[in-house]
Formats: sequence, C-alpha cells, structure tokens
Amino acid sequence: MGSSMELKNKRVLVVGLGRSGVAAAFFLQERGAKVTVSDSKSEIQLQSEISALLDRGVSIETGRHGERTFRDQNLIVVSPGVPTDQPNLQHARTLGIPVIGEVELAFRFLQGKVLAITGSNGKTTTTTLVGEILAESGKKTLVGGNIGTPVISLAGKSSADGLVVLEISSFQLETIEQFRPWISAILNITPDHLDRHHTFQAYADAKARVFENQRAAGAGENQTTGDFVVLNADDPACVALKDNVKASLLWFSRKQPLANNADGAYLKGDEIIFRQNGKEQTVLSRGDIHLKGAHNLENVLAAVAMTMVAGCAPQQVRQAVNEFRAVEHRLELVTAINGVSFYNDSKATNVDATVKALESFPGNVHIILGGKDKGSDYTVLTPLLRERARRAYLIGAAAEKIASQIQGATPLEKSGTLERAVRQAFDAANPGDVVLLAPACASFDQFENYEQRGRIFKELVMALAPVVSGGKS
Repeated sequence: MGSSMELKNKRVLVVGLGRSGVAAAFFLQERGAKVTVSDSKSEIQLQSEISALLDRGVSIETGRHGERTFRDQNLIVVSPGVPTDQPNLQHARTLGIPVIGEVELAFRFLQGKVLAITGSNGKTTTTTLVGEILAESGKKTLVGGNIGTPVISLAGKSSADGLVVLEISSFQLETIEQFRPWISAILNITPDHLDRHHTFQAYADAKARVFENQRAAGAGENQTTGDFVVLNADDPACVALKDNVKASLLWFSRKQPLANNADGAYLKGDEIIFRQNGKEQTVLSRGDIHLKGAHNLENVLAAVAMTMVAGCAPQQVRQAVNEFRAVEHRLELVTAINGVSFYNDSKATNVDATVKALESFPGNVHIILGGKDKGSDYTVLTPLLRERARRAYLIGAAAEKIASQIQGATPLEKSGTLERAVRQAFDAANPGDVVLLAPACASFDQFENYEQRGRIFKELVMALAPVVSGGKS
C-alpha cells in the first residue's frame, strides 16, 4: 500500500460529515490525532452525527467553514461531496497543508491488494459481483468504497493476504496522491456530474486517475509483480485512454472480438471468452447471467476480466455469476400488480444510465424522470422515449428542463412528486406494461440520496397492492 503517515498529536481537519467523513474522523481520533470536523450544514441537520463525534472528543464546526479552522491544521481530509476548488481548501494548499480524501487516507493504512472499479454506470453491480466471485474462489475479500462502506472502515479489517474491492467515484479520485490499485477498471465514461467537473474532459481525466500510479511488472521501486488496467473496448472515451496506461492492459467487449489478439474478455456467440497471453478459455455462457439488460452483460465481462487475471478459475466465476441477482436500486424488479411490472432503477442518476434502463425493455414503458439536474442533456433520451415509452412522468426540480428537452417524444405528465407519479403511472398502465423509475437525475432536491428515493418508490408500489386487490380503483 502507500507510505503510512504518523497521526498521533497531529491537528487534522475533516471537511464534510457524510458517511466517509464521520468514518475518517473516528479513524483519525483512534490513532491519536486532534480532530476537528467542519460542515456547512446546520447543527440541527447534523444532530445524529454530532452526538457520536462529541462523545469521542472531536471538535465540531457547523453552519460554515471558518478560514482560521482551515489554517491551523497539519492535514485536511476532504469528503467526496466537497468540491476540491472550495476557497478555504485552495488557500490551505497555498500554505503547504496537505489536502487528501478519505480514499487516499485509507490507502496509507490498508493491507493486501486493491481492486478498484470506476465508471459512469455499473460500478456498484460490478464491484459487488467481483467481490462475490473472489469470495466464491476462496479468497479473503473485503468490499467497500462508494458502494456504501467507507474505505477507511476497511483499514483495520484488511490483511496482507487479502483483497480489497472498491467502488471509486470521480469525486474520490480527485483527491488521491499515492492510491495505487493492483487491478483497476473503467467501465464506461459518459457525461455526468458536469455541475461539478464543468467539462466532459475534466470528468474523464478524473476517472483516468484510477490508474495513474499503476505500473507494469518490473517498473518502479521494489516492484516485482505488475498491475492491470481493464477498459471497455466498446466505449470511445475509454479507448482514448489507452496510451496513458503504464500497467498491463486488458479489454472487455460485448460487440466484437478483441483486436490484435489483445488480452481480456469478450462475447463470442453466446459464450464469454477470456484471453491472456494468447491462451483462450470459455468462462461462462449468456444463459448463466440472470441480470437484465445489455449493460449488465458489460458489467459481467468487466468482472470476468478482473477476476480471471486475479487468479480465479472459470468454474468459480461461472458459479458466482449464475447465483448473482440485481443489486438494490439497480433495475430491480419490485413486483407485478394486475399484470403491471414495477422496476426500481433509482441509481440511474444520469442520462446514460436511463438510456441503458430503457434499452432493457422492448416497449410499453411508463417512465418516471426528474430530480436534481447535474447539467445533463436530456434530448439524448428522445429516440428511445419515442420508440419504447408510453408516457413520461416528471418530478422534482429538473421537471421543466426535462419537459422542454423531450417535448414530443412521448406524452408527458408533470407529476411533481414521486407519490403522484407512481399512482398516475399505474392508473395509465395496461397489463404487460412496465412502470420504471429511472430518473436521469440526482435525488437531493426531494430525498436524502438515491437509496431513500428507491426505498420510497418500493413502499409506494407495495402500497398499491392492497388498494387494487379487487382491480384498479
């Protein structure tokens, strides 16, 4: 792992009190640091986090980020949700104060080898599946990161002979220094988080940081075994990164055989083939995959490339994939009521994810769109909406923008709230239709996060069942 750091008696500021910020504060305090946390939210908004931190002796600043608070530190650890160009952080850097993220902090203390997965879509499914395959193969495995368990929470549980599988976001990659996975993967790069990164190129550059410290075998100090990078051969933005890769490069593709005898995983008819050093093995068939949608086939291909190069056997990969089902909030079948199927894809927080969700159904879709806009272009949805959607139900702050950009593609309902959208969609749906929550937006205008949005959607759907037990009301 990276070079460790001495924390005892050091003044450390944690900026942002999300899950990873709280976990980082606890970790630092346990190692003897003098910890302060700062969050722009009010004391009332953070009351559940504050009590636990005060019990540990952590100093707390809420409602603002004080300039002096940032100056008087030996180290600043920033949570992913805090923009790296925040003025106090910029000033701290000019004073020579190190500013790192929770992932970088954790990397200094993690033991074992890291497998890191990033991309615009599919990260959680692929991360979870990779963890399942490694566990099926008998390897000591921990899973965390942007998937819900802070990386820093895994530091004390990790072991030198174990593997740590991490979902890593572009926000987390902005603040790395030494972070170096053994195997990294970029699943795809499509426009997202442009409200934060401002340009698509800046967003792609942030994703590419996942492999910037990786090296090939024999390269670098004390380096005996090489690192691996897995990229999507069907994604132009991923292909554009290949010349920047210094580690051994593997590809995955669902559309074509890998060119020039390249290493990686690809679809040949109905079989998934893994090739390394010219040797090909059939790992599994499409029939072994129970996940819906072409995008999930890509996720499986990426997982195959990562786990086969990590030393798993084809039968172990096949077994784990065969047993794997959809992760919650990711094209998750909730139930069917009176012949209408309800799918929860609350994690579809960008336009490309919504495209992939729509592509998973041949037609007759009632789609719920909207939430907090991230600078997205919703016109991209127009062809698929025209082809496969019976109606779109718009909710949240982005409703007007979405309506203006998809006007004419499908009939629109300005539902406003998720509750109203669910009811309107069910009332309009016929047996055989699909009601799909795939918002193409963040959730923060009406919900705490996409998980809460997905849970509430499922509760609203399940509440329909007793009401309509005798038919639609």
